[in-house]
Amino acid sequence: MDKQETPQKHPLAETFERVWSQALLAVSTAEDEAARTVQRVAELAGWSQEEMSRQGRLLTDRLVGHRKDLEHNVEEGVRRALLHFKVPRREQIQDIEARLVRLAERIDALGQRK
Repeated sequence: MDKQETPQKHPLAETFERVWSQALLAVSTAEDEAARTVQRVAELAGWSQEEMSRQGRLLTDRLVGHRKDLEHNVEEGVRRALLHFKVPRREQIQDIEARLVRLAERIDALGQRK
């Protein structure tokens, strides 16, 4: 039985990754749609290439700001949600692992004395 076991992800982590990916896809789709809309408006309004570029930059700057706000809000929401769970931090897990190694060494040392 040489099957390599893949570590199981926590269901909450899987859900968060799926939701985060869907949110990013939605934002990217909205950005693409906005770019197409600017192009259509530019054609209908008869904007010059320079005016179209200026309007595109303005819209892009606004979208970037909204995207950053969205990312911040999602991250903050996740942080607040995780406060309710007793999930140990990485440093705490590393500390426990180090303690387990020290305990194993002490047990080995005690076993060799007998």
